Amino acid sequence: MTDRQRVLFVCVHNSARSQMAEGMLQAWAGDRFEVYSAGTEATSVRPEAIAVMSELGIDISGHTSKTVERYVGQVWDALIPVCEEACEACPYVPGARRVERWEFDDPGAISGDDQSRLAEFRRVRDEIAAAVRDLIARSS
Repeated sequence: MTDRQRVLFVCVHNSARSQMAEGMLQAWAGDRFEVYSAGTEATSVRPEAIAVMSELGIDISGHTSKTVERYVGQVWDALIPVCEEACEACPYVPGARRVERWEFDDPGAISGDDQSRLAEFRRVRDEIAAAVRDLIARSS
């Protein structure tokens, strides 16, 4: 068996998009990937992200928001910023063999009632899911 590929998902706050991507890749291909997520600043994992991931049977309620500094200098097969802001703030992390830029809308930026917010989180979750599945397929 070969070593697992190391992947770091990065977003600004490490509160939704990067957390969802980490949870998906871990759940769907954790035997092939060692996966982490981080932000340019740490906050907390958004409850809407936890809720919509739970709908897929993926529990990210134990995840915490972390900063990218703790991972600088480690070897990464892939560094994947999942938002435009992270692409600008983290164009390169030393130790990353390749950078893939995935840009998804910030689901937390939408205003409205709980149902509107959850709908946006689901939409972004599903876009991230398609990208994660593609990454898994390309790594087969």
